[in-house]
Amino acid sequence: MTTLRRDSGWWALILPAFLLMTAFYVAPILQVLAISFTEPQPGLGNYERLFTSESVQRVIATTLRICVITTALALILGYALSYKIALASESARRWWILAVLVPLWISVLVRAFAWVTLLRRQGLVNQTLMEAGVIAEPLQLVWNEFGIIVGMVHYMVPYAVLPMLASMREIDPRLLAAARGLGASRGTVFGRVFLPLSMPGLIAAGVLVFIFSLGFYITPAILGGGKTLMVAEWIGLQILDLIRWGLGTMMATMLVVTILVTLAVFSRVVDLRRVFGSGA
Repeated sequence: MTTLRRDSGWWALILPAFLLMTAFYVAPILQVLAISFTEPQPGLGNYERLFTSESVQRVIATTLRICVITTALALILGYALSYKIALASESARRWWILAVLVPLWISVLVRAFAWVTLLRRQGLVNQTLMEAGVIAEPLQLVWNEFGIIVGMVHYMVPYAVLPMLASMREIDPRLLAAARGLGASRGTVFGRVFLPLSMPGLIAAGVLVFIFSLGFYITPAILGGGKTLMVAEWIGLQILDLIRWGLGTMMATMLVVTILVTLAVFSRVVDLRRVFGSGA
């Protein structure tokens, strides 16, 4: 009887959250799924466009290419930064972590326009290169894939650093000292001890950055200038401008499916519960 009352109490606490999640999250997703099969006419016509429409295939290929490049660059930069922070002194580590977190507090819109200012033809980057004699005329650094990747990498690096730093800080320093004591060089200690032990954090960071990149909207929309469309912007274009709800919801459904499949695949490699803070 006591156990039954305890279980009833837990359900009473969970039920409001469950109802809210169903009403504001599950139900809209199911509605999106339904529209993708019924608009403009019932059937699989919208999903057939995945195989027959060059424009749809081009958007998917562009999105995957940008996401893979962004993830790779964010992991490289994030790993180097995490390694520096993990080996820093306690006082220095606090300042490094603050420097990583500060960009997260700045609006993504502000950061995107800042990159437009820096990378445009009359921007600081082109002006500096021209004054240094490196280039003769301004380079097209924005409103293309290059500009999108720069902005997305800048945004994603902190998300790569946090799980990798958490993983690195769990490495016992005595293991590194023992390897050094046995005569291993710094490179050997890093490659044979530190890197393998930090691999779960590296994989987890890759999952987070890749998933965030798939649905990124504001930065690609601003730095792409409408010339380079990614999936999220393409969905908005179909639904808001062209009023093609069927195509837009089809791509939104495929985006959700891709994210779920990515999580399912990588959950077999690393315990994703550790990434979201549920403990070891």
